Amino acid sequence: MKYAAITERLADTGGAKWAIHQRCREMKAQGADIIELTIGEPDQPPDPQLFKVCHQSMLAGRTGYSSGRGEPELLEAIAARYMRRRPDVDADNVMCFPGTQTALFATMMGLTGPGDGVLVGDPFYATYEGVIRASGAHRESVPLRPENGFRLTAGDLAAAITPQSRVLLLNSPHNPTGAVLTADEIASIGAVCQKHDLWIVADEVYEELVFEGDFASPFDSPDLADRVIAVSSISKSHAAPGFRSGWAVGPHEFCERLLPLSETMLFGNQPFIADMTAFALNSDLPTSARMRQSYKHRASLFADRLEKLEGMTAYRPQAGMFIILDVSGTGLGGEDFAWRLLQAGVAVMPGSSFGDNAGKLVRLSLTVPDESVVEACDRIARFVEGL
Repeated sequence: MKYAAITERLADTGGAKWAIHQRCREMKAQGADIIELTIGEPDQPPDPQLFKVCHQSMLAGRTGYSSGRGEPELLEAIAARYMRRRPDVDADNVMCFPGTQTALFATMMGLTGPGDGVLVGDPFYATYEGVIRASGAHRESVPLRPENGFRLTAGDLAAAITPQSRVLLLNSPHNPTGAVLTADEIASIGAVCQKHDLWIVADEVYEELVFEGDFASPFDSPDLADRVIAVSSISKSHAAPGFRSGWAVGPHEFCERLLPLSETMLFGNQPFIADMTAFALNSDLPTSARMRQSYKHRASLFADRLEKLEGMTAYRPQAGMFIILDVSGTGLGGEDFAWRLLQAGVAVMPGSSFGDNAGKLVRLSLTVPDESVVEACDRIARFVEGL
């Protein structure tokens, strides 16, 4: 039987990147003692009030169909959030989706097609490859250099642009490196995008997990308003990844053009989850503040210990829930290091899951208790010293 071309384009972009995580789960199910530092799933539950609002909404009958754009109260709540950053925003700038991943997929399908290039900093989040290829577009890597703190520079971006370039997929705060772009850096990047008439799709899911200083976004610049789409969700900010509640915020015309695609895909998100999300965005909950404190502390625990090991370099994150290590000094690449470390009782993600520029790296999640961080460091130290 014949299949659509999209299945070929995405054939090598899925589960293989998470092979170590899947093997870790299998080993743990069989009783193995493994500290799991693979995926970015918050280790604290959502605020109890979110469960209460969701439950009450279901009991009130909010279990029917939604609209393709999203529930009115949630659209207003998202608009109010972004209006604080740019006063011209209203509900017509907003599209609701089940999670950032779906928002990214729909946005890329709406902006790109076969032959188009999507510029993305390398290393990059593991699913970006599939999101880009889905429409028939191709990835155009921009190196994120350790000497620049893994922050995208305007110069490197300009050097990577080709006649096919159509979109910059910008991720700040960045996964996997935890790098955060400054307002000045974003302004320089925005000027390059204006010069070359590029869309900017800003994945800002870690916005509320910046450890120190202010968060900056291209969305905040009125000069870039006609070319920036910001995507995010409550998955990280409110420790609610399983609720799958996200959005895209962009120009009015973008939302109007994307609406038929959204309606074709899913025809709205669940009203009871929309009610919960609106409550979350309209409330001052302590969830993200607690996570910021925990993840910053755990990053320091990892870095203070692991950077002392011979052959390893720890890069301290500025945000998010991961820390990355350069393990090349041990004589191993990231892939071999990760698989061998799994047998020593620690599961980490190899850098090869995050692009062409990350082969020397491994990524460790900060979403385990402090005592597990200390034990993981002990196991990693014994493993490295035994090489």
